[in-house]
Amino acid sequence: MGKGGMSHGEGSKVEEENMAAWLVGLNTLKIQPFLLPSIGPLDVRVRMKAVGICGSDVHYLKTMRCADFIVKEPMVIGHECAGIIEEVGEEVKHLVVGDRVALEPGISCWRCNLCKEGRYNLCPEMKFFATPPVHGSLANQVVHPADLCFKLPENVSLEEGAMCEPLSVGVHACRRAEVGPETNVLVMGAGPIGLVTMLAARAFGVPRIVIVDVDENRLSVAKQLGADGIVQVTTILEDVGSEVEHIQKAMGSNIDVTFDCAGFNKTMSTALAATRCGGKVCLVGMGHGIMTVPLTPAAAREVDVVGVFRYKNTWPLCLEFLTSGKIDVKPLITHRFGFSQKEVEDAFETSARGSNAIKVMFNL
Repeated sequence: MGKGGMSHGEGSKVEEENMAAWLVGLNTLKIQPFLLPSIGPLDVRVRMKAVGICGSDVHYLKTMRCADFIVKEPMVIGHECAGIIEEVGEEVKHLVVGDRVALEPGISCWRCNLCKEGRYNLCPEMKFFATPPVHGSLANQVVHPADLCFKLPENVSLEEGAMCEPLSVGVHACRRAEVGPETNVLVMGAGPIGLVTMLAARAFGVPRIVIVDVDENRLSVAKQLGADGIVQVTTILEDVGSEVEHIQKAMGSNIDVTFDCAGFNKTMSTALAATRCGGKVCLVGMGHGIMTVPLTPAAAREVDVVGVFRYKNTWPLCLEFLTSGKIDVKPLITHRFGFSQKEVEDAFETSARGSNAIKVMFNL
């Protein structure tokens, strides 16, 4: 199950009954008891204070699966989180009761070759919050390894701490694509991940960023957050050719790196066609499990395709960006809810509906 907690009937209770939001069936969430495991010597017990809703959480609610991960039994949802330390294991030295922390949600094995190489995000034994069968963090309290809990600077709020998780995806993508002050960037998709990728790229020194989406409202938000150019597109595959021209005109120079933060046939086809010869396309979004895209013309132009899966070693840099003011994630938090049965249901419906919702946040 991972460290987070156990199903009802396992383990022993802490002083008060710990409640969590359980995904118990298709489109069905229930607040129910969530029993915590005993705290280990290197663990901490954290009272959750801020938990964001991710697109993957909505996928699980609506389809009981996300990519190849299938929910087969009731599961606590949520993985974008921050809270306050309530108990520390006897060997924990860097955290104390009362510390505010952001939690990195994935526990790798640290024994396999990928972990030893430093690519622990690819660990086949990864236990990740709210990824079946591991429980998540939309709960009053969780138990988690102390080394995956990062103390928040005084000028970083708990909500911003929870935003380190989606921001980490953008930071890892920027590292994978090796962007910098001499890189012009195109972002496909102005949803939460597209927006944090844009913010991360700017923090890495990217001088010019154009962002593309089908939704006018989200493009307006992207412009307010600092996009140099915005282009509204359609979902029609036959429009790729003309839209690439508009995108390249909006950039005004070569597109060195494109981040596809949607992951559909059309967005990837657009990315491959718009990126300059010798450039890179970084696939961040996973909208389609299988895509049909024009790889041969891209290969002839030596456009590299780089994959991104979650993140590694990103929380310290995310916190540096937040505390220094290089990145401001606060405008992304558009809706806030408490932790009652009705509010949990309403929050997920708001997130699933999209529209003007970017990041929906629970305040526990």
